[in-house]
Amino acid sequence: MKLLIFLGSVRNSSPPKPARLGERVAKACQRCLLEQYSDHDIELIDPLDYDLDPIFKPHFAYSQAEVPKKLDDLAAKITASDGFIMVSPEYNHSMSPALANLLNHFGSSLFAYKPSAIVTYSAGQWGGVRAAVGMRSFLSELGCLPVSAMIHVPKAQDVFIESGETNNEAEQASWREYFSRSFNQLLWWAEAASKQREQLDPKQLIKDFKRDPSQRNAP
Repeated sequence: MKLLIFLGSVRNSSPPKPARLGERVAKACQRCLLEQYSDHDIELIDPLDYDLDPIFKPHFAYSQAEVPKKLDDLAAKITASDGFIMVSPEYNHSMSPALANLLNHFGSSLFAYKPSAIVTYSAGQWGGVRAAVGMRSFLSELGCLPVSAMIHVPKAQDVFIESGETNNEAEQASWREYFSRSFNQLLWWAEAASKQREQLDPKQLIKDFKRDPSQRNAP
């Protein structure tokens, strides 16, 4: 399976400290997947690597000759992937605007019929759980339905160091076990969905929304 980890933060300044707390959590996910599921292809997507125009223009709104190469490359990675890990802080009880902005640059047909896992974090005691509630609806609309087991990391600055390793080595096994609950579910569904897509192309059942709003199966 090919899995993409989306880091949902572009904040690289402080206060609060550390500046890129989400990067630690995303790297912890990446380390867990690489250590325990080494047969799979895991890639971390950092929104800071994508210079998005301040005037919102999604990937599908460009002509093929004008689409920015990095955006086009990411669209190809999403299309080729089998599942997603969405890592987000909580802003005003909602998911990260940076994550929503990046994902909204692509049509739902790229994400559809693939599972996702929700990972939230915070510098405080709640671990971003309220953001996760909204993320379920958001990801469902993209078509990459989230698995039931979620990951929440409170006081993430005390849990993980910059490399994604646990700050307290004695707690590493328990965090890996906790992460694996979600990742086991994600990989089970990713493999099942991949086999089903090979047998029956879902796009033959429901056409992609490309030009006419009437193509959407919604009011």
